[in-house]
Amino acid sequence: MEKSEIFVGAHSYAALCAFTLIIGWLAHWVYRWINPPCNGRLPPGSMGFPIVGETFQFFRTSPSIDMPIYYKRRLERYGPIFKTNIGGQHVVISLDPEVNQFIFQQEGKLFQSWFPETTLNIFGKKTLTTYNRTAHKLIRSFVCKLYGPENVKKSLLPELENSMRESLASWIGKPSVEVNDGVSNMIFGLAAKHLIGLDITNSGELKKNFQEIFQVMVSIPFPIYFPGTSFYRCMQGRRNVWTTLTNVMKKRLSAPGNKFGDLVDLIVEELRSENPTIDESFAIDTLSGLLFASFAPLSCTLTTTFKFLNDNPEVFDKLKEEHEMILKKREGANSGFTWEEYKSLKFSTQVVNEINRITTVIPGGFRKALTDVEVNGYTIPSGWLVMISPMGVHLNPKLFEDPLKFDPWRWTEEKRISMQRNFMPFGGGIRMCPAVEFNKLFITLFLHIVVTEYRWKDIDGGNVKRISEVLVAQEYHIQLVPQT
Repeated sequence: MEKSEIFVGAHSYAALCAFTLIIGWLAHWVYRWINPPCNGRLPPGSMGFPIVGETFQFFRTSPSIDMPIYYKRRLERYGPIFKTNIGGQHVVISLDPEVNQFIFQQEGKLFQSWFPETTLNIFGKKTLTTYNRTAHKLIRSFVCKLYGPENVKKSLLPELENSMRESLASWIGKPSVEVNDGVSNMIFGLAAKHLIGLDITNSGELKKNFQEIFQVMVSIPFPIYFPGTSFYRCMQGRRNVWTTLTNVMKKRLSAPGNKFGDLVDLIVEELRSENPTIDESFAIDTLSGLLFASFAPLSCTLTTTFKFLNDNPEVFDKLKEEHEMILKKREGANSGFTWEEYKSLKFSTQVVNEINRITTVIPGGFRKALTDVEVNGYTIPSGWLVMISPMGVHLNPKLFEDPLKFDPWRWTEEKRISMQRNFMPFGGGIRMCPAVEFNKLFITLFLHIVVTEYRWKDIDGGNVKRISEVLVAQEYHIQLVPQT
């Protein structure tokens, strides 16, 4: 055999060995992807395709208010706890109310809060992950001071009522009003005033930037920062928001004596203290996050409320009867809605609970396991993410009978206590929404004005869609007319 033939043979053998090694490595890598290591028993589920996991199935738009098919199939096949991979992250998704409550209670012990990369880029990685709990507790105390029951009773309630009346009155005489746009304008104007002292007439452009951010947050699994992409436009909106809020902060810091009775007043006081807990960058990112959270979920809820009432006339009539009883008991015709009236409304409370149950506009929260955690016979490995899904609880037919039916009567006093165990529209634990009571009051006040003063006719639209956990109200056009 010639040397050249021996060389070729050896070269081919080496190439074959290299190819075999590569195939073996790939097979081992794929096996490890499908069967990740665990010091215990992982929950059932599929990790999807290597690298992308089940990201695209998870973010697929569902054209209804129902639980997306992604959750439905896995709930039926695996039960309320299952594993997956989303955006390259190993995740355990919990649709189990008891497990969710356990995770809420163990934050800071077995779990820590975690945010997707898109959220970190938009609202500030330093603000969300670096600052200690003292800083976040401080901001939470500020929010409670503004939106807690005491301040609502003393000063906010009359202003909210006047603002709602003015907004709804502006719809009269128009052949068609797009509800989500009209409601979001009303809510954002109020939020901008009480958080940053911005007049409602000057808040329109800021709201547009936040709407751009919202569209990207719920629909972009892999954000690509390149001119022309949605994420690029989103980050431009983020820069515009940052610029506006930076200017507000600088102006207020330079004239601390000018008080507006808003959140910035409290932040400026802290920043000018001897040993401030936060810095200006943290404050601006926090204001951005709070502005977003104050209007995006609630505007979708109120838009959907119009549709619920339109499609359920028996609920409308029962609400009208309850609220007209309040009007009859008032001493003066011009008396406003009071905290005592709000607390006396039993059927309205049932309606608000049902609205919050079905809409569940607060997206599921992520936590990261700080150690291996045993839950319901399964092990969540250290470093894995856990996603808590209130929507998956509220729309589970085993927990709520006929879950898509808008049925306020399911919340009667006899049933309410058992129902509350599976009810978590505002999260839980140390990160439960600090404005829970404000949210309920806002919806109740809205119902009070609408059912006692208006009727409306459907013009077009009114559908909603879900993108994973997030409910998105699509265009809904109505004609609003005063009751005669």
